[in-house]
Amino acid sequence: MVRKTKEDAAITRQRIICAAREVFLQKGVSRTSLEHIASHAGVTRGAVYWHFANKAELFYAMREEIYLPLIDRMDGVLLGNPDGSHIAPLERIRNHLQVTIQMLDQDQTMRETYEVMMTKCEYVDEFADVLKSILTNCNSLVHKLEQTYAKAQELGHVDTRLTAAELALDTHLFFSGLLHMWVKDTEGSLFRDRAAQLIDAHINLRKK
Repeated sequence: MVRKTKEDAAITRQRIICAAREVFLQKGVSRTSLEHIASHAGVTRGAVYWHFANKAELFYAMREEIYLPLIDRMDGVLLGNPDGSHIAPLERIRNHLQVTIQMLDQDQTMRETYEVMMTKCEYVDEFADVLKSILTNCNSLVHKLEQTYAKAQELGHVDTRLTAAELALDTHLFFSGLLHMWVKDTEGSLFRDRAAQLIDAHINLRKK
């Protein structure tokens, strides 16, 4: 009975997260209330408050659902652990960027979450801390890119006129911009159908 109750609670929590993503996408985060989410999920407002203290906490949960698996995959792809150590550093970076785009293209939940984060949320008031968290995660990614570029320079694959830190920041800014435009290009005629080629060009410019 206890196990069933925990399973039911987990199912309800997941239903609320899914409802939040769908309503955020439709209305925008600032115009969405917990009442809207409860109604869309088919639960009471009290059920929402049982799982989430406020809208920002629910937003975090929606974001972490897709971001945590990305971080796990990123460590393996970029840093070469445990099964990618034989892959050249530049190819690891290329693979990370290409696979992220492929995941966005194939995974509707991930795609919708990115759309909410990039186009449907104003990071003010209670969401100011969410923005700080996003920037912290970005800094962590830049550091991993820097480590990978440093290895590429050590192997003589990349010119040393720019530091590994500069190359990492440039790649991060390039890919952030590409992700924003990819998400907004819903018809796929400007950036979505060219993303793979743009990533290849970015990486090829770094080759020595």
